[in-house]
Amino acid sequence: MNNPIIDLPIRVSASGFYRGFTKDVAVTAKLLVGGLILWAIAFPANAAAALGTVNTIILATFNYWYVYVAAFFLVLCAFLALWPEAGRRRLGHDDDRPEFSNFSWFSMMFGAGIGIGMLTFATAEPMYHWAANPATITGAVEGSTAASVRDAYIWSFTHWGLAAWACYAIVGLSLAYFSYRRGLPLTIRSGLTPLFGKALSGPLGHVIDVVAVVATVLGVSQTLGFGVEQFISGLSVIGFGDWIFKFAEDGTRSSSTLGLIFALAVIMGASTLSALSGVGRGIKWLSNINMALSFFLLTFFLIFGSTYFGLTALFVGIWDYLITLPVNMVTVWTDDGTATGAALAAWQGGWTIFYWAWWIAFAPFVGVFLARISKGRTIREYVLGALIIPAGMCFLWFAMVGGTAIDLELTGVAGGAIAGAGQESQLFAMLAVMLPDVLAYLMSVIVVILLLTYLVTSADSAVLIINTINAAGDEGPKARPHILFWGSALALVVGGLIIAGGLGAIQTAMVIGALPFSLVMVLMGVALVKAIYRDGQRERLGIATTHVEATSAPDDVEVLPDVKPA
Repeated sequence: MNNPIIDLPIRVSASGFYRGFTKDVAVTAKLLVGGLILWAIAFPANAAAALGTVNTIILATFNYWYVYVAAFFLVLCAFLALWPEAGRRRLGHDDDRPEFSNFSWFSMMFGAGIGIGMLTFATAEPMYHWAANPATITGAVEGSTAASVRDAYIWSFTHWGLAAWACYAIVGLSLAYFSYRRGLPLTIRSGLTPLFGKALSGPLGHVIDVVAVVATVLGVSQTLGFGVEQFISGLSVIGFGDWIFKFAEDGTRSSSTLGLIFALAVIMGASTLSALSGVGRGIKWLSNINMALSFFLLTFFLIFGSTYFGLTALFVGIWDYLITLPVNMVTVWTDDGTATGAALAAWQGGWTIFYWAWWIAFAPFVGVFLARISKGRTIREYVLGALIIPAGMCFLWFAMVGGTAIDLELTGVAGGAIAGAGQESQLFAMLAVMLPDVLAYLMSVIVVILLLTYLVTSADSAVLIINTINAAGDEGPKARPHILFWGSALALVVGGLIIAGGLGAIQTAMVIGALPFSLVMVLMGVALVKAIYRDGQRERLGIATTHVEATSAPDDVEVLPDVKPA
């Protein structure tokens, strides 16, 4: 039985501008992201057309892959939590304990993982699926009626539930296991050491980390894109004027270039300042503010929203979700030449496959972040905490906020004001229907502040994670120019792709970028199972499975690893 790999040397620059960074990873990632920015801004029509063509090919060719990969991650998480050999192990040494309280842990995890999208989609997604979902497409129920409410929540919970957090959890669990138990760098390549060994010190490892950085940039850009659109809509509601919009001849509006520049400058400026202060200060502080404001807003809907309708949607929706989950997680609709088949395939490509790609692209960012804040927790505690608690919070939000919107439309109170608004404006439209003008304005201000803090938390966390990967897993402070570069790059990717083709262009780029990283994630899951199984064998033979922390010892004293008795 071989000893586990507890040393993965990755060459970093000893001096100069890239001191502490792996130049092969950092420079390559910057060139790829910089090229995407220039392409989107200089040739927007060409970029939008090319990305659309590739996206069409991917959705037609890899739809089965995305669906089955998401199902694999969920099954793997359940297996690791239930497997005694795995569940009892700590992400670190046996005497390590969590660095953050449960509340701060959950706040940072939720804020970085889903916060922004929840504010946009807690209203928009149930409303959309209430009008159109697979059951309405096949003619089983009529859209926008009481009969389609249950199907609306089946798919809303499917997209934002356990499968989403399973994607995040696998990456975070793999990195935490190999970084805190074996002392390997906190970077994506470390999760593949049981499969590729020391070969990951070279070009193979560099490629894996570059793929992770690019996927992170695109996944975070998708999240920021939704948030920025809703932030601009909120600014308009609270009185910033129409200059932040541009209006088409048919009266439809979209974010103006000036509005995008203003919103991105505010968000990325604040996030860069927060990133410079690190995880323990700025990000933790903002995450706690996020959670407090989120609970306030949720409490508001619990008291003043459609409480009975929402709670009914919650409990019935969870039941429907759980009993349909096994089938929905492996169902793939293809264009069979019929109108119904084409409509089902288009619906799944625009929603389910888009979401699986989004969570996968977002996984290196959230995964590294989860690993960073989860040291000392057991695998079972980590998996259950990272899947059930945030998924349950999403369910509650979707039921109370989205349920209130559906109820207002069903009863005729809204009169189409919510359903007729764009997805970025539906939350504000609902507040205007529910409340007198003054109270609606005050609640809109709170939503705008919450949006801003969620955007800043996601952006500054992403900047720190990207630099951690580029620095071969070094979690220490990074040089200011690199933080400023990636903060600016995120803003330019969001702005450039929106200018090139709106949020659809970001979505297309993200689906493309997620594909190679999905293969990396599958290999990380296989490697993690292999490592845990082999570590169990090693322990029974008395072979140490954890690294030894660096200690201060005289020069003539050798520090030996702890060997557990057989």
